[in-house]
Amino acid sequence: MILAEVTRSGFVEGSHHGHVLAVRPDGSVALALGDVDRPILPRSSNKPLQAAAMLDLGWQPANDTELAIATSSHNGEPGHLSVVRAILGDLTLRTPAMPPVSEAAWHAILRAGGEATPLTMNCSGKHAAMLRTCATNGWDTDSYLSPDHPLQRALKDALATMAGEPVTHVVVDGCGAPQHALTLRGLARAFAGLDRRVVAAMSGNPWYVGGTGRDVTRLMEGIPGLVVKDGAEGLCAAALPDGSVVTLKIEDGGGRARAPVLVAALRVLGLDAPVLDELAETAVLGGGKPVGSVRVVF
Repeated sequence: MILAEVTRSGFVEGSHHGHVLAVRPDGSVALALGDVDRPILPRSSNKPLQAAAMLDLGWQPANDTELAIATSSHNGEPGHLSVVRAILGDLTLRTPAMPPVSEAAWHAILRAGGEATPLTMNCSGKHAAMLRTCATNGWDTDSYLSPDHPLQRALKDALATMAGEPVTHVVVDGCGAPQHALTLRGLARAFAGLDRRVVAAMSGNPWYVGGTGRDVTRLMEGIPGLVVKDGAEGLCAAALPDGSVVTLKIEDGGGRARAPVLVAALRVLGLDAPVLDELAETAVLGGGKPVGSVRVVF
């Protein structure tokens, strides 16, 4: 299903195919395009669900910023890293060493003579929460990424329960943790029933979920009570305070169509806010200047 087209100087350069589901508070479908019942890998869009499951497993974050960073794919800015360190204490991350998402944060590290570390990897907040949950339950922290570890078995079961469907596949995510396949419909059910503590932490601390300039942060700052979580390979899930939900997958895995498609789906649900106008199109640049855009066509 073509969801968005790419124009450059008036020329239609290409298109983005994908799948999108918008569900009203009563559970009725407001919009369903593409195959919303095909298992996909939600990637980091699963993080709020995993954070909710870890709360049920006994993890007690010190404050809402710690809970928000556990749901994040953070920019790696100093404030993000400080919160991850607070969760970790003396525990050791098993994430790969990767530069921060934020170029400004990465350049600052390089100017100071630093390097990429497991801490600067964008999933370090989730991993810190995983480790702290293991410590709380007396589980081994060296093998916490194994699919057979008690933590990972519990997270898989919890995701299936939240989604109301079985996890059809378990693979290794980019951060090294198990990644669980769900359908867009199942992901929507899970977000519609997302733990209120997680909702409050994310919507109340949107900078810790993404960071400076990130579209998820801008959306949550501009729409009180909204929860949005992006994921690699063109994934996104959003939930409104009234229980309506949007889930989407851009088929080519690119990120530039994700925000416009999400905006269009939120508008189908009746949402209106200035930030939606700001993110309704993604600029296509030529020579550093806008020469076209990515815009929704459905």
